[in-house]
Amino acid sequence: MNDQDVTYITATREEEAIGLATGAYLGGKKSVVLMQNSGMGNSIGTLCSLPLLYKVPMLLLVSWRGYRGKDAPEHVKMGEATLKLLRSVGIPFQVLSRERVEEEVSAAIRDMEKQQSLIALLLRRGVIE
Repeated sequence: MNDQDVTYITATREEEAIGLATGAYLGGKKSVVLMQNSGMGNSIGTLCSLPLLYKVPMLLLVSWRGYRGKDAPEHVKMGEATLKLLRSVGIPFQVLSRERVEEEVSAAIRDMEKQQSLIALLLRRGVIE
């Protein structure tokens, strides 16, 4: 948030963040949208009807709550459904690994720009400290 080269905008809902990121793209900027997988589930309609449909390059950095059933009970069900949900609507994704996180993020950005597409990066607990 203190980086002069990065504009950080807080959104009240994931759908708002997706709209802001789309507007930033139309204005010539690159965007990363930060959200939990539960918020991704809430915003799946917006993702399908805006950046996915219109090929808006956008990186989603999604915290994967409930991964392998290790979390609060309210997150476990969504944790189980996360990959299935992404696959079912055709959102390309990558599960980040602790050993290669920088390479994987760089590759996702290259793919996003080359394919002019939305890409989700899933972040499990402990991958980034």
